[in-house]
Amino acid sequence: MSELKDKIRADLKTAMLAKDKGRTGTIRMLLAAIQGEETTGAKHEATDEDILKVISRESKKRRESAQVYTDTDRPGLAGTELAEVAVLEEYQPAQLDEAGVEKLVDDAVATVAAEQGIEPGEVSMKQMGQVMKAATAAAAGQVDGKRLSTAVRARLA
Repeated sequence: MSELKDKIRADLKTAMLAKDKGRTGTIRMLLAAIQGEETTGAKHEATDEDILKVISRESKKRRESAQVYTDTDRPGLAGTELAEVAVLEEYQPAQLDEAGVEKLVDDAVATVAAEQGIEPGEVSMKQMGQVMKAATAAAAGQVDGKRLSTAVRARLA
């Protein structure tokens, strides 16, 4: 079993003992999403990398829901969603700052340029998919996909 999954299960027990209903519900939802990931397609044990993807996906869903609730003037529901995001973010690696994202993108561009035998300055929007693939792999959950995509577009434009 993955180390991250063990930590999540231990945190569930702690939250249940503390009678923290919000945290307990969020962690249960996360474990259900992980189990869903494990049973989709070929059955397999989720790795820490798989679990980080699930956490990222669930956080994104909650942020989008909170935005919808805010737009429709329902601050109570938006607050609940954002509280769940806060719990989920505890399991994600520390997020990169802007300088870290720029360095990550520059490294990805350099990698793609080296693979294709061209200068980094010659990498264009045609290679955006390759740059995104390299950058996403290097990011390992440390940056949101939308933020990374925006940085890659800015670098290649």
